[in-house]
Amino acid sequence: MQNVEPLNTLPIQQFIQQVKQADAGRQKELRLTIDQAKNLAFTLGSVMARMEGDLEKLVSENNSGANEVIQISMDAGAGWK
Repeated sequence: MQNVEPLNTLPIQQFIQQVKQADAGRQKELRLTIDQAKNLAFTLGSVMARMEGDLEKLVSENNSGANEVIQISMDAGAGWK
């Protein structure tokens, strides 16, 4: 089994907290320093890349049964009364 490094989601959590505080204070805008914006962008990119990898793994695992044969018989409702 592959050892997956945990993601540092602190910049996302900080951004969410800033949005909550700005909303509570009825602020019209929220400003980020360029360092905060870069950290947030990098973290979001990392999270999205991890999710894409997880999705690809899930799809490939589920396609292993793609050769399964399903048989359907149709009798036009014979025997229904």
